[in-house]
Amino acid sequence: MENQGTKVYTVSEGGERVDGYLARESSFSRSRVQALIREGRVLVDGKAARKSDRLRTGQEVEVRVPPITHIDLLPEAIPIEIIYQDSFLAVVNKPAGLVVHPGPGHRDGTLVNAMLHHIEDLSGIGGKLRPGIVHRLDRYTSGLMVVAKTDKAHNILSKALERREVKRLYMAAVWGHLKESPLEIERPIGRDPRDRQRMAVVSTGRYAVTRFRVVERWVGAELLEVALGTGRTHQIRVHLADIGHPVIGDEVYGAGWQRGMSGDKVSKWAREMQARIKRQFLHAWRLSFCHPDTGKLMRFESTLPDDLRECAQWATEDTL
Repeated sequence: MENQGTKVYTVSEGGERVDGYLARESSFSRSRVQALIREGRVLVDGKAARKSDRLRTGQEVEVRVPPITHIDLLPEAIPIEIIYQDSFLAVVNKPAGLVVHPGPGHRDGTLVNAMLHHIEDLSGIGGKLRPGIVHRLDRYTSGLMVVAKTDKAHNILSKALERREVKRLYMAAVWGHLKESPLEIERPIGRDPRDRQRMAVVSTGRYAVTRFRVVERWVGAELLEVALGTGRTHQIRVHLADIGHPVIGDEVYGAGWQRGMSGDKVSKWAREMQARIKRQFLHAWRLSFCHPDTGKLMRFESTLPDDLRECAQWATEDTL
């Protein structure tokens, strides 16, 4: 069983990085493999490996996987909407304002705490503090997430995510008007060298691609449908801010943007919109993937939550 214990692989053809090799040969995702390497649990010919090591033909790669560690996080009866569930996975509709998993400053009161209350058998799957988590949403982004209920399902879904086989569509409202639609942005994203708490488009960042399509054109903004080609931290928000159309209500990448809108009507409209929005206008509305056990294509949709729907309705009516 590869999920725990020791597994040994013999390299039949050299030249590949050890993390890529194991991600292909084992049932683990690349991120899981890299975590095992960092913990010193991957050996090449008996010596601790680095993820960038290149393998040679005939070498033995040993992986020592620890048993699942049951976590001490407390289940909390936080209301969450579970729109689908079976013995392998669940699909939840995360509300805005809920942090996905525990971290500095958020030891409890997270989506993970809520899931431990509402969903059985999550402990240890995918990581000690992130049981079941396959992908994340920002704290103030609402919408659909798939959660794995078994280690096998987590591995399969994580690999599908890496291969971009998990399709995610968002609705986003942005300041100003795009010059073209549809629009594809392909710019690398990494830590902002001026502020490590933020992300930015930087030449040394990781490859990132996002696709946009205008759904509605408003007085001083637009409603977009957004498709993720990759899944970098804050990707949608960073790409939109970088082209001068930040997400409405985004206090990190678009704070105060409405004050720069020109024209009496547009300026007044933008101030009113900003007053109405209480968080970033970003919602994960469609999610599709192949079921990790049956292979069946699964599709889920979530309409705009009330706060965003009311803002969109006001914007569409253009009562100013």
